[in-house]
Amino acid sequence: MTTIRKAAAGDLQKLREISIETFRDTFARENTPENLNAYMNQAFDEQKLALELTEPNSTFYLLEIEGQLAGFLKLNVGQAQSEAMGDEALEIERLYIRRAFKRRGLGRQLIELALHEAREQGKRKVWLGVWEKNTAAIAFYECLGFVRTGEHAFQMGDEEQIDWILVRSLSV
Repeated sequence: MTTIRKAAAGDLQKLREISIETFRDTFARENTPENLNAYMNQAFDEQKLALELTEPNSTFYLLEIEGQLAGFLKLNVGQAQSEAMGDEALEIERLYIRRAFKRRGLGRQLIELALHEAREQGKRKVWLGVWEKNTAAIAFYECLGFVRTGEHAFQMGDEEQIDWILVRSLSV
């Protein structure tokens, strides 16, 4: 049975573990261990994640299959967005699925949840940043109606990388 629920403060350690695991699985092959670890130590620091969990303009959703944490989603609105996209936008900041659970439509379920939340909140667009070299993720998002509208810099340790900004407009 698949369940999706909002994360709570008590989920901090599980959230940190899955963040590190899925980020490493996704990006280790194309980044140096030093840059990968520098980023993860900063982004997934326990205190930083605890603050993110209590940020009123951010929401984490945990996706579980038969009690096992399979993936998660982080949504931002307002000032919590990583780019100033305005009050009509909702950001998907993180969407990660554990390797053992990929290719089951779980990413699509989390995208549908993000689109539903955006509509419920009266947003006109959903956006995200995705590394320009992550071609599988780009193809996935494009298949779901996201379109490249720009790019921004993303710091991975001492290396500046480029994230594409992908946007999906919502009908009102």
